[in-house]
Amino acid sequence: MALSRRVLLAAVAGSALAGCRPSARGGVGDPSPALSATATPAATAATVTPAATAAPAATATPAARREPTRAELVDRYGGTAPKEWGLEVAGVITALPDGERATALTFDACGGPGGNGYDADLIDFLRARSVPATLFLNARWIAANPDVFERLAADPLFEIGNHGTVHRPLSVSGRSAYGIAGTRDVGEVYDEVVGNAHQLAGLLGHPVRFFRSGTAHYDDVATRMVADLGERVAGFTVNGDGGATLSASEVRQEVAAAPPGSIVIGHMNHPGGGTAPGMAAAVPGLLAAGRRFVRLSDVLG
Repeated sequence: MALSRRVLLAAVAGSALAGCRPSARGGVGDPSPALSATATPAATAATVTPAATAAPAATATPAARREPTRAELVDRYGGTAPKEWGLEVAGVITALPDGERATALTFDACGGPGGNGYDADLIDFLRARSVPATLFLNARWIAANPDVFERLAADPLFEIGNHGTVHRPLSVSGRSAYGIAGTRDVGEVYDEVVGNAHQLAGLLGHPVRFFRSGTAHYDDVATRMVADLGERVAGFTVNGDGGATLSASEVRQEVAAAPPGSIVIGHMNHPGGGTAPGMAAAVPGLLAAGRRFVRLSDVLG
């Protein structure tokens, strides 16, 4: 790894925030089964809520778009009260475009205490079967795994997404999810998104296109800010591993049932869990049935 890239990685600050918390079947790190209905909307036909269509900056080239500053966004949104909060709010992509028959596998690496592991078995399986995926990497996980990051970033099978700087729910009013405190105001939303976005742009040589917050929770003001910053918010259709808590057989059941057009969320920072063996049990059957797997950028402009 070049010295300048190692310096960038070493500069990422640590955090006392927990990584991917243990969870029930429903949410990403969700300890509450009562939220499972909103966390696994496998039957929904929604692709993206209306606010996401107001984010043309995501497809603009870096030269054509000037990123707003922290002060500009504070001035723009500081007095705006959010109207929505949760997993599916305006601006969050919850499925692939209408009519798309492929499935997108996405895996989070949350970082921080208990979350800096690397599931090599999962990645090796995807490579062996030539199954593409979008990998959402937190700044703390990158700092803990610089050599792994380099290999993943160099592999055309994968694309890298922004999983935030310290893995926080994205809120302009301090909302929390699953016991993890969210960003408290507009300035902290900016810091959570841009801190890792700038690091990733420096390491990859280009800006990332997709963002997923810690816990995948947002308010609608925060999602508008992400769009202004040139990224699209990726939610999910199917929760494939229940926040890295499901057994292999449960992961197999969830992923095998994923309908065409779905975005599946899983985790790649908990080796030894059910995610890798469950994916290895589910994906071959889908491939045999003709299912195509894509990265998010393959089908989302």
